[in-house]
Amino acid sequence: QLQKVKNDLKIVLSTVQSKNKRLEEDLKREEQWYEEQKQLLDTINQLEEEANTQVEQHSETREINELKNKILKLKTYKKELLSALGEFLDEHFPLPKEVESTKSKNPSAEPAVELITLQKILESLINKLMTTPHEPYITINESFWPPYIELLLRCGMALRHPEDPNQIRLQAFHK
Repeated sequence: QLQKVKNDLKIVLSTVQSKNKRLEEDLKREEQWYEEQKQLLDTINQLEEEANTQVEQHSETREINELKNKILKLKTYKKELLSALGEFLDEHFPLPKEVESTKSKNPSAEPAVELITLQKILESLINKLMTTPHEPYITINESFWPPYIELLLRCGMALRHPEDPNQIRLQAFHK
C-alpha cells in the first residue's frame, strides 16, 4: 500500500511538475507579450505626441496665414477707402485756380508756392498721428491753402496747438 501511495504521489508529482512547466512557459509568453504591448503603447504614445505637435504647428501656420490674409484684405480696403476719399476730395475740394489778372498785374513777383491738396493735408495729419502719437502736430506753411485749414478747424477735424497757432493736429476720434 505504501508502494501504491508512493506511485500515486510520483504520478501527482510528475503531473504537478509538467503543469508547473507549462505554467512557467505560459508566464514567459505572457511576460513577452506584456513587453511587446508595452513597447507598442510607447510607440503609439510617441506617434500621438508627434501628431499633436504637427497639428499644433499646422494650426499655428493656418492662424498665421489667416492673419496675413486679413491684413492683406485690410490693406486693400484701406487703399480703396483712400482712393475713394481722394476722388471725393478732388471733386468737391479742388485747389484754387490761378487768376490771369494777378499774373498780369505783378509779373516781377516770385512764382506762387504750389498749394497742397486737402487730401495731402489729411494724409499728412493721419500719418503724423499714427507714426508719432505723442507729437501729432504738423506745422502749417504757405503751401497750405488757408481755407482748407479753416475748414478742418471749423468742422472739428483738426485742432490748433495750444501754444503755437502755426501747428495743427488731427482730432483723435479713435480715443
